[in-house]
Amino acid sequence: MVHVYNCHPFASQQIVQVEQEPGLFCCGGGALFVVAVGGCKVEAYDVEQEGCPLLCRFGTMGTVRSIKYSNIGDYLVTIEEKNSATYLRAYTNWRYQAEEKARVGVRLLGHLLRGASLRGGAQMEIIEIPLSERPVAVACCPVTGDLLVGCDKTLVLFSLKRQNHPNQNVSVLDFERSVILHVPGISPKQVLFLSYVFLSDPVDDPTEFLLLPRHQELLGDRARDCGLTVTMEKTGLEDRGHYKVSYVLFRRFAPDFAQGCSVEETRLHSLQLHPLFTSEYNNQSVCVDEPACIFCFFSLPTTGYLYSLRGGVELLSAYQYPEKALEAVLTDHLLHVITNALQCFSVRCAAVAARVEDPYIDTTMRACPPCTLEVCALRMQLFIGLRSLCVYGRHVVLLSTADTETPEEAERTAQRRSMYVSHTHMTHTHTHTHTETQTPA
Repeated sequence: MVHVYNCHPFASQQIVQVEQEPGLFCCGGGALFVVAVGGCKVEAYDVEQEGCPLLCRFGTMGTVRSIKYSNIGDYLVTIEEKNSATYLRAYTNWRYQAEEKARVGVRLLGHLLRGASLRGGAQMEIIEIPLSERPVAVACCPVTGDLLVGCDKTLVLFSLKRQNHPNQNVSVLDFERSVILHVPGISPKQVLFLSYVFLSDPVDDPTEFLLLPRHQELLGDRARDCGLTVTMEKTGLEDRGHYKVSYVLFRRFAPDFAQGCSVEETRLHSLQLHPLFTSEYNNQSVCVDEPACIFCFFSLPTTGYLYSLRGGVELLSAYQYPEKALEAVLTDHLLHVITNALQCFSVRCAAVAARVEDPYIDTTMRACPPCTLEVCALRMQLFIGLRSLCVYGRHVVLLSTADTETPEEAERTAQRRSMYVSHTHMTHTHTHTHTETQTPA
């Protein structure tokens, strides 16, 4: 059973007016980045301002297949295709493109622009990052700004560097390839990166399900027995000996064919590595960049799993969705899930972090809810044709598709896509007037 509260956490909602049909999008740095379907142009909108006005737009060098933003360094990284080839590129100083005709510099990783290319000071730069394999997934570390790239057979780590250009009063961003992880036998579908903690959502060989049709969960050091071998190759010129390989979590889901289950019902999505920072860490004795706790979330079509990775690996909560989930995003206070509507669930991340900082937090003056408290669901927010979502701060951005017919086109269906920005309104639960019902989990 799960508690269902007749309230929702959104204080306002607005529609972002985009010129072309949006395909990919991401958030960060106070901006919403939108890539049109099949297009080679990125548009940035200001989510902090009413109406989400356009900040800037700039062209890419190929068709964007994936886009991520890093708050550290304020850069974008994309996986692009052009002429049947796949490229990895980073876009820095993109805010200088408020005027679309501003200068743009293009360079290779490790090669700084010189001479006439730097006249006029800072400008937007496109950094080509060469790889020996095709990139399939990318992630940025929210603590260091470093870049992790998942290729067909390897994971490649690039360290973010800031260099002062010789003979120029300009500081530029660059990357250095530091570590290559060889993971034979799997091809990553999604990668995550947090301060030298790597997680990969692998695409398993379908024959492995037939040979080993069983569920498997290995936590902590036991995860080393998962059968996957990881070999580390150091390539950077600095910080040699800084990296090591350790196994944290391995979980396999196998379909029960006897019960009529299919492989589709065991496909993972929405892999997320979520750090939680607290104000108590802003002192001289502890690094400000050190998160109080780290959480790992991933989802099946009907169930989501939340693990705590700090001080031992532990399953905190399992979420049963009322309908098949397309995507889920974890935040400090809520889990947002797209089913046939937008569903929100409570999370226990803050309670875990509070008890890590103060194991004796429960006193006569204050109290903290137990980490094992059952999760609660909030009232569904209905949207037509939800497809994807992302979260930035207290903003939840949704992409929806509505099929409409016009009298002039009786036999044709035109697609109309909208982007919604909802602003979460986080208050204490006891300030809400709500009703409580019981529904099956």
